[in-house]
Amino acid sequence: MPEFHHWFAFALVALGLVLTPGPNMLYLVSRSISQGRKAGLVSLVGVALGFIVYMLFAAFGITALLMTVPLAYDALRFAGAVYLLYLAWQAVKPGGRSPFQVRNLPADSPKQLVVMGFLTNLLNPKAAVLYLSLLPQFISPERGNVLGQSLVLGFTQIAISLSVNAVITIMAGTIAGFLAGRPVWLAVQRWMMGTVLAGLAVRMATEARR
Repeated sequence: MPEFHHWFAFALVALGLVLTPGPNMLYLVSRSISQGRKAGLVSLVGVALGFIVYMLFAAFGITALLMTVPLAYDALRFAGAVYLLYLAWQAVKPGGRSPFQVRNLPADSPKQLVVMGFLTNLLNPKAAVLYLSLLPQFISPERGNVLGQSLVLGFTQIAISLSVNAVITIMAGTIAGFLAGRPVWLAVQRWMMGTVLAGLAVRMATEARR
């Protein structure tokens, strides 16, 4: 098991990232509004499968990497910090798009919805960097069982992501209607998220190797 404060910090990072607009949120919201809540939730099943694939590959890969290449931790740490800064800029840059400015999507069968959700997540760079660059920062090799720590953190991220995305998918239409005429709310959300992500990036970049 990871240390509690590492687990809790990772849970906060996972929550911050899932609330940051990305391919998964854009797809799920658009699908929910254009084809209904049920279609959005079925698509979420595919997103979950994508996370599981990433988690398993990352867990076994991270275990081998951290045990054989000591400098890998620093490389992953700086890569993760850079990506968090990139997400912070995407949140606050002029002209940033809200995930609730949806696209019209054609109606698909349940099987197609799962496949599209899976591919959307599998090709999502945000998911890849989360597992390959951010997750290792919260693992303590000196506690042993790196694989076990990776799996605990991975399942934590999946649980948080699915819970938040399920709520957003169910409430997508209501949220879109609320925000449609309230640009100030959108701006506040973007700047708050950008500030949080930038703070996490600075902390990660300046943290001494454990």
